[in-house]
Amino acid sequence: MSAVTTPVVLAATAAAASGPAHVEVPTAYDAILLASFGGPEGQDDVIPFLRNVTRGRGIPDERLEEVAHHYRAFGGVSPINDQNRELKAALEAELARRGIDLPVLWGNRNWDPYLAEALQEADSRGLHRLIAIATSAYSSYSSCRQYREDFAIALAETGLEGTIEIDKVRQFFDHPGFVQPFIEGVADGLAEIERLVPDIDLASEARVLFSTHSIPSTDANLSGPDFRGFGEGGAYAAQHLAVAEVVMHESGRDVPWDLVYQSRSGPPTQPWLEPDVNDRITELAAQGVRAVVIVPLGFVSDHMEVKWDLDTEALETAAELGIAAIRVPTPGVHAAYVSGLIDLVLERRDGVPAAQRPAVTDLGPWYDVCRPGCCENKRMGFKPAVSGLAP
Repeated sequence: MSAVTTPVVLAATAAAASGPAHVEVPTAYDAILLASFGGPEGQDDVIPFLRNVTRGRGIPDERLEEVAHHYRAFGGVSPINDQNRELKAALEAELARRGIDLPVLWGNRNWDPYLAEALQEADSRGLHRLIAIATSAYSSYSSCRQYREDFAIALAETGLEGTIEIDKVRQFFDHPGFVQPFIEGVADGLAEIERLVPDIDLASEARVLFSTHSIPSTDANLSGPDFRGFGEGGAYAAQHLAVAEVVMHESGRDVPWDLVYQSRSGPPTQPWLEPDVNDRITELAAQGVRAVVIVPLGFVSDHMEVKWDLDTEALETAAELGIAAIRVPTPGVHAAYVSGLIDLVLERRDGVPAAQRPAVTDLGPWYDVCRPGCCENKRMGFKPAVSGLAP
């Protein structure tokens, strides 16, 4: 009889190494690793940054310039880096308020400071057991697995495999700390619409549009573990729909709503999730809708996709069609969000049982250790990734 081997999670702490869905054993972490997308901080950074984002896809610079104008309109500076500096400071303040001695390191996937630099800093300070927070709440290749792959790449690049361990907090799409700012935003946004359009009937003449980043349909269908059977749109669409339903219920308003998508890229022949936010606004105008509240449900802060695709393009579309439009805030450094992120870290530090973890939808609490094959990218194939069972 052959021996049964226990699967091992790459670069995991002892409590997570065998791959339990929820780690219920306390783990003493040395530091928090705040991981984000990154963005250019000047005009000369824009094209090199976009090369990083699209590496391996062979996209020529002239095509990258078509996207670059979004950044160039803001002086070549993405808002995301300053927002991460603010979030890092807010996390540190919340840790200090609670009397928790846990440093916060920051590294980006696509621009300085890079993840590899953050790992080298950790090693130089003797911080070898890290708990990562990625600034992305939902399940998909680009919002979860790609971060996990980049952690593995950074470990290999720095030669710190076997020295640094990296666990990752669960995807927090339905953690109350993430959801609460949107509940407040929808309530305030609808109140503002009533102020702007005093005679409006919200139930028939207004619409709440929950917007998130579109992704290729193939990636969406493969998001989350396949045994959950989410079907069309996978876990990515299901999570957004579930959270939107909670937000509308908790807002206390009986107003129709839709899930819409934005920031599509890639060849026109490749199917991506739809409808586009601008197309939906156009359709609603033709149906007599007089106002929309746009909720950036897929985003944690006001980075370029929010500032350009919503604040510039979507609001301009609404204005051209004579529709009143309000874009509600992202969580940013909202107190509930910051506190919730620390709570997610403490779940793992303290080994909180899954049954005691907060989740506002029936889909969660999500997995601490991603399930095998979760969020596959058919085009790129499986690569080594931390915080999940192979492949």
